[in-house]
Amino acid sequence: MATTAAGALGLLWGWLWSERFWLPQNVSWADLEGPGDGYGYPRARHILSVFPLAAGVFSVRLLFERIFAKPCALHVGIQDSGPYQAQPNAILEKVFISVTKYPDEKRLEGLSKQLDWDVRKIQCWFRPSEDQDKPPTLTKFCESMWRFTFYLCIFCYGVRFLWSSPWFWDTRQCWHSYPYQPLTNGLYYYYIMELAFYWSLMFSQFTDIKRKDFLIMFVHHLATIGLITFSYINNMVRVGTLVMCLHDASDFLLEAAKLANYAKYQRLCDTLFVIFSAIFVVTRLGIYPFWILNTTLFESWEMIGPYPSWWLFNGLLLILQVLHVIWSYLIARIAFKALIRGKVSKDDRSDVESSSEEEDMTSSTKGPCGRSSSNGAGRVNGHMGGSYWLKSKVVGMGTSA
Repeated sequence: MATTAAGALGLLWGWLWSERFWLPQNVSWADLEGPGDGYGYPRARHILSVFPLAAGVFSVRLLFERIFAKPCALHVGIQDSGPYQAQPNAILEKVFISVTKYPDEKRLEGLSKQLDWDVRKIQCWFRPSEDQDKPPTLTKFCESMWRFTFYLCIFCYGVRFLWSSPWFWDTRQCWHSYPYQPLTNGLYYYYIMELAFYWSLMFSQFTDIKRKDFLIMFVHHLATIGLITFSYINNMVRVGTLVMCLHDASDFLLEAAKLANYAKYQRLCDTLFVIFSAIFVVTRLGIYPFWILNTTLFESWEMIGPYPSWWLFNGLLLILQVLHVIWSYLIARIAFKALIRGKVSKDDRSDVESSSEEEDMTSSTKGPCGRSSSNGAGRVNGHMGGSYWLKSKVVGMGTSA
């Protein structure tokens, strides 16, 4: 039995690392064992260093949010306070937890008779009870500030690294002497840091604000990690750096817009979102297909020819382009509404704190029950606050989400 299991495991391992799948013709794993320069050639075992690094990135994030992000949030007027607490009532709490958070008119009238309360008073009780499920704006601000900082830093590093790389200026260099392309220190650090960050997002998703698109973003992070890892193992890292930097170009602008939104700088928020939308469309619908896909589909075909993992890699990149088209349409629609209406419209994929359109339009004023909004922000710049944001992490290498 043990011999059979060992044999089956050996067959599975051999199939998983089949040279016929991963490498071009007449190339073997043994050919890539040479030292090369820097870290030699990319090897699957290099990926193991990502996990302790991801834990370190997560720890740095916790320190960053406490030492830097929280003081910044307080400085711009976001209060360190929890959500509004509803008046305790056993009957209403049972309805809220077990029956519905949004009682209809018939149920409200029945509760009014049962409690001898006015219907309006019961409506006011359910509104703050609903708000208790919402995370404070301070928490959201700190999370976005961490992502903004990382995306900005990794984008600047990527531009600096690629500026001195020959394949940035001539994409045919991505395939010159492939797969015998040594892994330099700078390229290794770029790949490993991107991969570690997305693994840290996988960890932190279970402790961060719970969003309605939790499962979608989980699959997104998983797909992103898979694409980065896949391109590293078969040494398509040169074109991989181009894809990662291209996607990072717009991510930090989205997080900056969200920070402005949480701080109630609505004009700045709308401006940043429109800039983000323009860069997103240009990079994903212009540069990506005519620069990235051109080299992965046509230049690579001419220089190295297709093989099984080549087909899979390009198939995934084409799927990514389809997602770019879908997301660009959705983002452009929101940006157009921002220009027409003077503010960014509500996003259906926003955090779990989204409730009604009425609350969205009155979050910076008194609530319908006469209480102050509990979003924690104390500044308004001539606009109605409370815009909800599109978290446009498109599945792909180095994205975001």
